[in-house]
Amino acid sequence: METAPYEPTPLLQWSSQAMLDVAAERRRQIEVEGWTPEHDDCHRDGSLAKAAYCYAWAACGLGMESPPPAPPGWPWAGTWWKPRDTRSNLVRAAALLLAEIERLDRASHA
Repeated sequence: METAPYEPTPLLQWSSQAMLDVAAERRRQIEVEGWTPEHDDCHRDGSLAKAAYCYAWAACGLGMESPPPAPPGWPWAGTWWKPRDTRSNLVRAAALLLAEIERLDRASHA
């Protein structure tokens, strides 16, 4: 059986709705919630990544009560746990991961 020639997937679409939504969520975190880069720099304990993990976990449908309780490992007070639908949880997770990566980048240049 002959296989089709390898076709690389196109580069990430930087203007996809998903990318725009993650950027908008990150902006909301900064402008509405007040989680500025300076504030994020205080989270050297990995809590931004832990929170991202928790939202990604919720997106998997594990423990799907309405709404699911904060999973083990949620790094902050339970009142900050605000899961929504699967896609929204993934957008929040991605925005929190972006915040953590940016924090790491700033720390490496300090």
